[in-house]
Amino acid sequence: MKGFLQIVPNLTFGDDVCRLFHGRGGLFAGDEHLCLDWYKPVLLLTSFKMLETEQLDELVIAIKALWQQQRPTETLNLVYQYRHGGQTFSELLHGEVPEQHIVTENGARFLVHLLRGQNHGLFLDMANGRAWVKQHAKHKKVLNLFAYTCGFSVAALQGGADEVVNMDMSKGALSIGKQNHVLNDLPAGARYLGHDIFKSWGKLTKLGPYDLIVADPPSNQRGSFVATKDYERLLKRLPDLLAPQGEVLLCLNAPELGCDFLMQQVANTAPQLSYVERIANPSVFADIDEQKSLKVLRYRMS
Repeated sequence: MKGFLQIVPNLTFGDDVCRLFHGRGGLFAGDEHLCLDWYKPVLLLTSFKMLETEQLDELVIAIKALWQQQRPTETLNLVYQYRHGGQTFSELLHGEVPEQHIVTENGARFLVHLLRGQNHGLFLDMANGRAWVKQHAKHKKVLNLFAYTCGFSVAALQGGADEVVNMDMSKGALSIGKQNHVLNDLPAGARYLGHDIFKSWGKLTKLGPYDLIVADPPSNQRGSFVATKDYERLLKRLPDLLAPQGEVLLCLNAPELGCDFLMQQVANTAPQLSYVERIANPSVFADIDEQKSLKVLRYRMS
């Protein structure tokens, strides 16, 4: 935990949600299991391996000192989450979590939930992807596949998109997505389809074509999407949904699969798509091997 304890005293955090310490990137030897996030007004400490009581106490002491330095007039709010395999354990260690917990990012507001489930309503490593969409969505029709809580949709509409179609199998996630649009006072223009994407090509085709498609599937979620098996099936369909010169963001968050996997899949199944660039991740998510970090690849219909 040496790296964590050295870095924490120098951290600063403001209003926007963000990661503060990213041990998962492997740049801090021995701390690969630790992450610290800021979901104003709550700090979230996550460990991907079981911590001894003494270890957790040492981390909490460091976090308390950071809080006293950054927010001396406020009470510390700290949630601890332990993840291993499919198991998740979350505990409020200090303070409280707002009943309706709303965070901000790049001018947008999002609902999050830190004490239930493994995911919290907003994937922080995708901040630059949402920012890119906001910058490039003006007057476009957007298709948001595997929409989750519709962060890309909020970004697109804030950036002036004409329409966004959100599709995800989880009606619960889409319900939160609808609330996110209300929170941001967004005009009509978003659709929410709680369907299996692979059984909905006819519906999606009828609503298209699209100037921009965002595909951000889970990497290994049985019953929904397994990248090694299903990305090819997805890619085969995308060119038929795109308008001329339309663009697509292909996302992959699987440490064992690098950019070459995704690029080869595109070359094999959707040669009409031309590679443009990889969208950089937020600097705090730097990885000792960038092929293991989140991949967001931008393609254009040629």
